[in-house]
Amino acid sequence: MAKTGRPRTFDREEAVEQAMYLFWQNGYESTSLSQLKAAIAGGITAPSFYAAFGSKEALFLECAQRYLATWAHVTECLWDTDLPPRTAIETALLQSARMQCGEGHPKGCMVGLGTMSAPSEKNAAITEPLTRSRARTRAGITACIKRGIASGELRAGTNIAALTTVFDSFLLGLSILARDDVALDAMEGAISLVMRNWDAETRD
Repeated sequence: MAKTGRPRTFDREEAVEQAMYLFWQNGYESTSLSQLKAAIAGGITAPSFYAAFGSKEALFLECAQRYLATWAHVTECLWDTDLPPRTAIETALLQSARMQCGEGHPKGCMVGLGTMSAPSEKNAAITEPLTRSRARTRAGITACIKRGIASGELRAGTNIAALTTVFDSFLLGLSILARDDVALDAMEGAISLVMRNWDAETRD
């Protein structure tokens, strides 16, 4: 039997994009249903919203997956074994900083800022895709360090966990710097400095 009812008057793909920017800017808990309905194609009724997306939680998960499939790819170079490991880490930091400071979207990184998106235990599961993404990036940094040790570039006694944490914490901190409008050239200069932690572990 054919379905009846009013057809959608908005582009669903565009609507998800608009919602993603809103979640990116405000986080999960601080983005209200009324904000989402107002932002989508100039306004959408509650019945149309639920028919299209199911719930705020479902929409957030769809937006998170879209972000991970697009903007978050700036750190995928960590897994590129054709790149020297030091270059892979430096490239990930530079690409992330440039993306986070870019125009046409909210400042910062939705993955990094996602640590504050759903602080309550009740909502923690909603941001699980972002948590997994942070873990993957952390694992990518560790993989680069291990490659550096295996190739003889880094000392065998390099503290892998500590060096991973140096780069990972710096990467996560870029989101706050971007939100505070710290200049990109200052971030790039800081990346050059933080890479000295790698150089300090190189073999004599």
